[in-house]
Amino acid sequence: MASIAPSPVALSDAAGGQPLLHRQLFDATTGTYTYLIADVASGEGVIIDPVFEQHERDLSLIRELGIQLVASLDTHAHADHVTGSWLMHQATGCAIGLAQSARAQNVSLPLEHGDHVNFGSRHLQVRSTPGHTDGCVTYVLDDQSAAFTGDALLVRGCGRCDFQQGDPHTLWRSITEQIFSLPNSCLLYPGHDYTGRTLTSVAEEKAFNARLGGGANERDFVGHMTNMKLPHPGKIAIALPGNMRSGQPRDEQPAQHWAPVQRSFAGLPELPPSWLAEHRNAVTVLDVRSEDEVEGPDGRIETSLHIPLQDLEQRQAELPSDRPLVVVCHAGSRSALATQQLLKAGFDRVANLRGGLLRWSDEGYPLVGSIHH
Repeated sequence: MASIAPSPVALSDAAGGQPLLHRQLFDATTGTYTYLIADVASGEGVIIDPVFEQHERDLSLIRELGIQLVASLDTHAHADHVTGSWLMHQATGCAIGLAQSARAQNVSLPLEHGDHVNFGSRHLQVRSTPGHTDGCVTYVLDDQSAAFTGDALLVRGCGRCDFQQGDPHTLWRSITEQIFSLPNSCLLYPGHDYTGRTLTSVAEEKAFNARLGGGANERDFVGHMTNMKLPHPGKIAIALPGNMRSGQPRDEQPAQHWAPVQRSFAGLPELPPSWLAEHRNAVTVLDVRSEDEVEGPDGRIETSLHIPLQDLEQRQAELPSDRPLVVVCHAGSRSALATQQLLKAGFDRVANLRGGLLRWSDEGYPLVGSIHH
């Protein structure tokens, strides 16, 4: 069984007997929250409501933390963005989970009320919470300390009910019977927010939600929801058909890339030493260390081009334009900065050597002039 990579970021959640990793990610264009949850002991995890355009970011985090993704889950068939579930399935082999009532294509994990989605020793319970759409579900963590409500319940608000099988009476029952029945301390993580509010709780929404909290009854709620007169979602014509395919693009032809570049969670294009070792003659290896380092005991990759980082901006004309660039330094830090500079300068076939010459050497690849064995 895979385990989460031993990094401070990953293991901080394991301290104090808390074996759950939880990350909240944000898409600013659509105001969508994506959640990554993993059982630290086993390394298994799930992602909730991924966004198509954020796939590389999300996949980079999953790979950096060493998470074995069990499922990509959506809370409903969205009208404002296309899900990244199909892309995540293609990249990791994970299941695609969505309410069975949504009747979308490519769903390998059709969900119904009461189902459990297991990851390691933990699980999410599926609660059907229709009203925004027929296929809305809320995912409740096994100890009821947290729930992921999608658009059924937002921070001080809720999903609209005026299209896509929406019904305010149904949504009232979903929220009051399925979400407000959770412990008052249960943290609620919404599918969207447009003002920077990241989470709430059952107790807070019971007290302060302007639509159904503070003693409001069903009549109050329905009156509010039926008089909102909201504009139609701008991306609905693209989002709904895309989500009925679970995010599978109509054009499935893969993009052509010069190498299997992976982006780090920081957004940096990277390649592993194994790929560079096999394709070294097809690229230019750019070493951005100082002259003393290149000629020193650490050694260098044979045939690499040496331009110190501080001179790179003035000497870019020396870089060949007909070959991709793989940038290296001692541990990958200075070469990361150099890679960013080259990308900004218009070099589109450039990547950082992941882990630098340290990782190159640790994996057994040769360095000319090295005194290390």
